[in-house]
Amino acid sequence: MAEEKKAKPSGVWTTVKPFVNGGASGMLATCVIQPIDMIKVRIQLGQGSAASVTKTMLKNEGFGAFYKGLSAGLLRQATYTTARLGSFRILTAKASEANEGKPLPLYQKALCGLTAGAIGACVGSPADLALIRMQADATLPAAQRRNYTNAFHALYRISADEGILALWKGCGPTVVRAMALNMGMLASYDQSAEYFRDSLNFGETSTVIGASAVSGFFAAACSLPFDYVKTQIQKMQPDAEGRYPYTGSLDCTMKTLKAGGPLKFYTGFPVYCIRIAPHVMMTWIFLNQIQKLQKKAGL
Repeated sequence: MAEEKKAKPSGVWTTVKPFVNGGASGMLATCVIQPIDMIKVRIQLGQGSAASVTKTMLKNEGFGAFYKGLSAGLLRQATYTTARLGSFRILTAKASEANEGKPLPLYQKALCGLTAGAIGACVGSPADLALIRMQADATLPAAQRRNYTNAFHALYRISADEGILALWKGCGPTVVRAMALNMGMLASYDQSAEYFRDSLNFGETSTVIGASAVSGFFAAACSLPFDYVKTQIQKMQPDAEGRYPYTGSLDCTMKTLKAGGPLKFYTGFPVYCIRIAPHVMMTWIFLNQIQKLQKKAGL
């Protein structure tokens, strides 16, 4: 009887563990990477280069400005990364089972990454909106600032002032961006990890670092154009006549192409890549360490 009682929680833990581990590793990575993320958003809002943005923020707002929106960033990881990494592991496990335990081909990993990205984005879109709003707030004229005190205050104000569905404003481009990012991040990580481990005989640490670096580059390259459009949609405000600058993501894409050409979508790519790659690397490294500790603890 005692063994049967233990088996049930064990089964539940096995199911939820990929989600718990994914969220925890993402939150730890976010604590380290938040300042770079803030600079990336300011560059996309047209405030200058990485150096000038950093200097201006330090001079006018102080060091604490780099961590503005951290609560929203952590909430985003607790929802988005929990859902996407957990879903990816569940999906790849099911696919591997259907494939009789053989390594999955790249296209199947990519499909799992696309699906996991869509699931994660739908779950994490409200927190992502709160994060963008809080990071962009200081760039607005004083009269237009929303002055959210934390992520939960932002979510409450958005739903109260604009309606509950406004929490998913920009969800379309968010989902598309997440699908592109996760296809690049998750599929390339698993594929390169297999290559480094099985073909190049790398050790565990070298495999994790090398695969996560490859993963970070592809995540950035695949997702930045969608991230740019998503940011423009989420930060827009109506003019004096109540009209928004863009009617949707397609309108934003076409106007951006007309105004700046295709390279406009890669505004801030070096900083974005520097921000995405370390976050991806740290997420995988933290995840690896969490799994090691759980293994030692027999979890």
